Amino acid sequence: MKKAVFGVFLMLGFFQLTAQEDVKQQDQDVDKKWQVRARFISVIPSESATIEAIGGDVSISTAYVPELDFTYFFTKNWAAELILATTNHDVEAINTAVGNIDLGDVWLLPPTITVQYHYPMGDFKPYVGAGLNYTIFYGADEGPIANDVDYDNSIGFAFQAGFDYALNDTWFLNLDVKKILLQTDATVNATTALGATVGADVDINPLIIGFGIGMKF
Repeated sequence: MKKAVFGVFLMLGFFQLTAQEDVKQQDQDVDKKWQVRARFISVIPSESATIEAIGGDVSISTAYVPELDFTYFFTKNWAAELILATTNHDVEAINTAVGNIDLGDVWLLPPTITVQYHYPMGDFKPYVGAGLNYTIFYGADEGPIANDVDYDNSIGFAFQAGFDYALNDTWFLNLDVKKILLQTDATVNATTALGATVGADVDINPLIIGFGIGMKF
């Protein structure tokens, strides 16, 4: 009987200790409202275009760059993330009435903010998110054919899914996938080579895949 009572008290003590550790961990999670991640991302356009006068389509290169993002947790589950990166892409008009045209390259600065819902599952913490992207086109190099290429800045929707995997109370690994609905109106001044200025409605719609490491604070 004494052994049984002693065993019950041991079990109660174990459950109480476990509960205290759970509360402590929850308190730590609540205290650490910020996360910062450093990722290496691939930006893979899913491009298409409607090109005036000469027809054809567009080809936009994939870019591989580092990326930095910041996340703030409003609650245990809800958070907002700001994604910062810049990419450079080669652009070519293809299958036009005058053949393929090298349009040089252009830099994209696409700050994106998403609202996320996180599903804590121990060390494994998947999430989904959606938000807005504003892409700034800059540093355009018109290439050997055009006199000038101009791209309109654009706003669009962004969707994401991913997960964090905790290494300890501070550091974690991250895998993230985003789809950005990105469209721009491009104007190609090619009066020297083609004797015309050509407009194009370009859908870029990149898929962004990133892997990196993060820190909670």
